[in-house]
Amino acid sequence: MAEDRSRALSAERSETVRSALNAAFGAVPIDAITPITGGASGAFPFRAEIRGRSYLVRLEGAASPLRNPNQYESMRIAAQAGIAPKIYYIDEAARVAVMDFIEERSLSAFPGGPPALAHAIGEVLRRVQTTPLFPEFVEYPDIVSRLWTWVCRTGLFASGVLDAYAERLESIREAYARHPVNLVSSHNDFVRRNLLFDGERLWLIDWESAYRNDPLVDVAIALDSFAASPELARVLLNAWLGHEPDDALYDRWLWCERSRDSTMPASF
Repeated sequence: MAEDRSRALSAERSETVRSALNAAFGAVPIDAITPITGGASGAFPFRAEIRGRSYLVRLEGAASPLRNPNQYESMRIAAQAGIAPKIYYIDEAARVAVMDFIEERSLSAFPGGPPALAHAIGEVLRRVQTTPLFPEFVEYPDIVSRLWTWVCRTGLFASGVLDAYAERLESIREAYARHPVNLVSSHNDFVRRNLLFDGERLWLIDWESAYRNDPLVDVAIALDSFAASPELARVLLNAWLGHEPDDALYDRWLWCERSRDSTMPASF
């Protein structure tokens, strides 16, 4: 199914891809354009080969009410800071971008193993949060609630299965304290599929959800994705802060972990 969609999309939007490449590099011979499958976002990426180099052409999917209108500005800021791959061309109206293609290696091959990876991830978090501020979008709890409402309406879950999760989300929203003056640049989807290792360093990709947010949002997602133990969590937090986390912050994380484990269903 994915291959059929890729072939159809390649035929349908090949002119958009070629126009973007021509705008980025001029009228140069394009050796190959290959659709990339397996991504989890709604975008359609292509790998383009030009004069022995590989580039990524990323076409965003259909417009959505949840679409972040400032994603390209956030991506530009991240690329200028060397956090995201170099950008050669963006057409916001056509929702297409051309950037360097990253030859990905497994994160399990990161030198030094999980502790070194956790430290490197903490450093990436710090770099993101110290860039010039990304544009504003919406309150994070509000967009999470909108996405959750959509999940509940898909009809994919039996009646009552999601009730405990919905109640937990509502309790978090009620307790969440907003601090607008403390907002920082935030990726907001800091998960494994969006972190690439090229054999030497890490790159953060897919900036569709990026806007300014609470600094702990990216940290919480990264801890959940990459810190499988309290020891790794402390390494990541240390690299993010630039110093050892104080007991209040570390205990807050441990409390959240224990609270989640004790209140959520076993499958959580």
